[in-house]
Amino acid sequence: MRIATWNVNSLRVRLEQVVHWLETHQPDVLCLQETKVADDLFPHDPLNAVGYRAAVSGQKAYNGVALVSRQPLEDLRVGFDGLLEEDGEAVALSEQKRVISGRLGPVRILNVYVPNGTSVGSKRYGYKLAWLDCLGRYVATQLEQDEPLCMVGDFNIAPEDRDLHDPQQFKGHIMASQQERDALQVVLGQDLKDVFRRFHGESGHWSWWDYRSGGWRRNEGWRLDQIYLTRDLHHTAKDCWIDRQPRGLPRPSDHVPVVVDLAAGATKDC
Repeated sequence: MRIATWNVNSLRVRLEQVVHWLETHQPDVLCLQETKVADDLFPHDPLNAVGYRAAVSGQKAYNGVALVSRQPLEDLRVGFDGLLEEDGEAVALSEQKRVISGRLGPVRILNVYVPNGTSVGSKRYGYKLAWLDCLGRYVATQLEQDEPLCMVGDFNIAPEDRDLHDPQQFKGHIMASQQERDALQVVLGQDLKDVFRRFHGESGHWSWWDYRSGGWRRNEGWRLDQIYLTRDLHHTAKDCWIDRQPRGLPRPSDHVPVVVDLAAGATKDC
């Protein structure tokens, strides 16, 4: 099973790139963030034409998540309130379209787009921490259902210093503050593991390069896009890798795909 995540920073702008990537890499599921398109305007037809269908949760110009799959996904849930329907804060936080999940075979695939937070101490930073706290409750509830879980997305957090090109420059800044990192660790708990780090322990692996700073040209990036697996899936992973190629295309997203390959047939026994 191949599962990928990609913040496309406007699907309609990057649609041709996404279709080409699907044809080239043939994932079972591609999880998209920042689709920036309302559900009634989502471009289903070009995806259908190459053998994929999409489950979507979008809004005009901002946010938006989608699950693009070759086979229909089961038990789709949209927003935090798709699982925490009696949690008032979860309902409110679901107004921004940042969470969608579905099941492929026995595996629950959870696609999230964590808020950026703008700057440490700002109102939006407080929103980000509240959002992560709600994600923690969501994941804990999901894990109680005893389904193997693959959580992917743009987390807008570099989990460790080795996940950004200049740790000293950005120490304590947004996306690298200790509060954000601690909040992410609470979400992960003891069961969810960063599968990329199983295969690549060193620094120098980036999934995002800032448009504004010329980061791509100088290869000054951050690893903000991650894939987390529960223990029952983690041991089945054959590889996890970052595809840098789309960042060099004309009009690219500032993020690139991250991919995990799970052993053929291994998930049947989960």
